[in-house]
Amino acid sequence: MTTTTTRSAATTSDASLGDQLFAAVQRCLPTRALSALMYRIAEIDSPAFKNPFIKAFMRGYPIDLAEAERETVEQYRHFNDFFTRALKHGARQQPKEPGVLSSPVDGRISQLGPIEDGRIFQAKGHDYTAAELLADDALAKAFDGGSFATIYLAPHNYHRVHLPFGGKLRSWTYVPGRLFSVNPATARAMPRLFSRNERMVAVFDTAFGPMAVVMVGALFVGGIETVWGGRLTPPHDRGTAPHHHHPDQTVALARGDEVGRFHMGSTVVLLAPKGALDWDSQLVAGQALRLGQPLARVLQRVTA
Repeated sequence: MTTTTTRSAATTSDASLGDQLFAAVQRCLPTRALSALMYRIAEIDSPAFKNPFIKAFMRGYPIDLAEAERETVEQYRHFNDFFTRALKHGARQQPKEPGVLSSPVDGRISQLGPIEDGRIFQAKGHDYTAAELLADDALAKAFDGGSFATIYLAPHNYHRVHLPFGGKLRSWTYVPGRLFSVNPATARAMPRLFSRNERMVAVFDTAFGPMAVVMVGALFVGGIETVWGGRLTPPHDRGTAPHHHHPDQTVALARGDEVGRFHMGSTVVLLAPKGALDWDSQLVAGQALRLGQPLARVLQRVTA
């Protein structure tokens, strides 16, 4: 497995002056209000508004509608409908081997490596704890000495999140927080970014033990949805206490099944227990990924 840079509180950040200024501006913004406004704008269904809006977006980003179920702008009800578009059947394939963890999204590796002393590497000079990310000290202990992968979804990416390995939903938690951008510039400059932002933490029981799938909200991410609970946000909770939930009925998903979706770009963080996975040695920070791409072999299997 490719390891990340050794972490130290004294390590100097790679953030440029521009990165630092961008992060400083965000601290002053009403990020929840702006994200809620973006959600409302993105749900305007007037063809006179949504069609030019979608076309302008497509001129700015490399989006191929030929792989989507609906191939024309006019077929989408509004921008959010376009942004969370489904792919054609077979557009992304899962690995043939059953004992492989696959990419849950189209995106780019932000960081990948071990969870050392309960801490997760964010960027040079910055880390955060698994307990902070999960909003659960006891749950975090299950991942002591384990591994993580952080995957960034740019605005042009497919924005549905799928399960990287089959499992049964144990619990899920909505954690209120800020809505800072999660792009690389902010990650380099903003301490504890992913554990400060609003997020949804889902824990699945799998053949290799618990697996956490964390969907992190961000600036202009107007909404997060799950397949078992529907729309989670908006509204964006201004409180600080996490909302812990257990499913009312069994939610068992196979590898590749949809977990949820983002309205606008964001980040997914995966956590696995110690000794569970052997990550592909070719994976490095900055590498582009496609949904279903093999990421790791399962080494450890547990009985239910």
